[in-house]
Amino acid sequence: MTDETVGRTAAVMTAIRTKLTARALSPGEKLPSIRRFATTMGVSPSTVVEAYDRLAAEGLIRARPGAGFFVSGAVSPLALTEAEPRRERAIDPLWVSRQSLDAGPEMLKPGCGWLPAEWMPNAAIRRAVRGLAHAGDAVLTDYGVTRGALSLRRHLVRRMAGEGIELGADQLLLTASGTQAIDLIGRFLLRPGDTVIVDDPCYFNFQALLRVHAVRIIGVPYTPTGPDLAAFAAALAEHRPRLYVTNSALHNPTGATLSPQNAHRLLTLAAAHDLTIVEDDIFADLEPEPSPRLAALDGLARVIRIGSFSKTLSASIRCGFIAARPDWIEALVDLQVATSFGGPSPVAAELIAGTLADGSYRKHLETLRRRLSRARREATARLDSLGITPWIVPRGGFTLWCRLPDGQDAAALARAGLAEGLVLAPGNVFSVSQTAGSFMRFNVAQMTDPRVYDGLARAMEAAQIPPASSP
Repeated sequence: MTDETVGRTAAVMTAIRTKLTARALSPGEKLPSIRRFATTMGVSPSTVVEAYDRLAAEGLIRARPGAGFFVSGAVSPLALTEAEPRRERAIDPLWVSRQSLDAGPEMLKPGCGWLPAEWMPNAAIRRAVRGLAHAGDAVLTDYGVTRGALSLRRHLVRRMAGEGIELGADQLLLTASGTQAIDLIGRFLLRPGDTVIVDDPCYFNFQALLRVHAVRIIGVPYTPTGPDLAAFAAALAEHRPRLYVTNSALHNPTGATLSPQNAHRLLTLAAAHDLTIVEDDIFADLEPEPSPRLAALDGLARVIRIGSFSKTLSASIRCGFIAARPDWIEALVDLQVATSFGGPSPVAAELIAGTLADGSYRKHLETLRRRLSRARREATARLDSLGITPWIVPRGGFTLWCRLPDGQDAAALARAGLAEGLVLAPGNVFSVSQTAGSFMRFNVAQMTDPRVYDGLARAMEAAQIPPASSP
């Protein structure tokens, strides 16, 4: 089929879709005959046949032998959204996620939470994909075993042993993602109306996910060495929370690191108040040197460790994990079977195991840390020239939690940024108390393009709050 023929077929399909969307054709109505519509469109009958066949394959129309083509019973609901004015979405904890995930290739994403594709170990992933061609048929076609692939769980056991966490493969549950790991824990431990403590600021999707579980969320101010322990103790006494959800290393969004003193005090408070801690360790491999881990200090008694591989390996090959007490893992296995019927995709788990086993992964991490260090220095200098200053300079990772100049509101700047082709992450999406309106989280790995700073400068000018007039 020539390009010209393809174009004519597409034109016929577009004409039919337009009629369907505008309700000019109703469910069950017969389409124009092939010959008549060919005359109308100025194309050959064979072009209309090709277009009708493709629309039938999409389910928009259906053929009745000897009678012609008819509109299917179900018509696209797109007309409903097109009939109403598009409402401006509130900037809430899901706003940045949706903007980042749906952004086209023309958008720059200094506010997103992942590394650029070209920074990932793509060659190692491709080798693992080729190796998967020799896997057994069951890996390619069957459901996953309930705890997830043993090869990957054994790798995680060895990695945790290096941190001083002794556990067996039966204490590990692979999940479809790190997000699903938190969801399963919430289903297991929480009931509507329970209270959960999070850091303020914290990763915005913690808030979004916890709200799905209809719990009360209490924020505790976060400092450069961990949560404010006085405020933490007061929150425990007043609210009697069920869970505390946090990052220990390279905290999101601040980039801060939990100090040894705060880690020990935090565990003492948790024990005194029967508090369970969920430690999200997703940024562990980005640390230049290991920092204290609550799971290691606690021995998984009241700490649940979760993580995934989306930040350093691939966000496309989704797989997370939970490390916890054996009896809790048993209950979580049942929940995962009930909600997903088995563990994560065997294909995903084997791809990750194969990539991690590749000797190049360690070198990839070393290169990645050096690259992030250089990007962090460059981004800090370029942002400083715009009057944007980091709250702290992190030891590693890709996040910079920054204070905006006076007269700048982060939410207004984020909206202005969209007009400049920038997806930004305004501070209050991370803050339970909504006290971070003058902060912005930046991803230094997504800021190597000079257009980021040019667009940011223009957005800041557009979003500038005018000074109050003198009386």
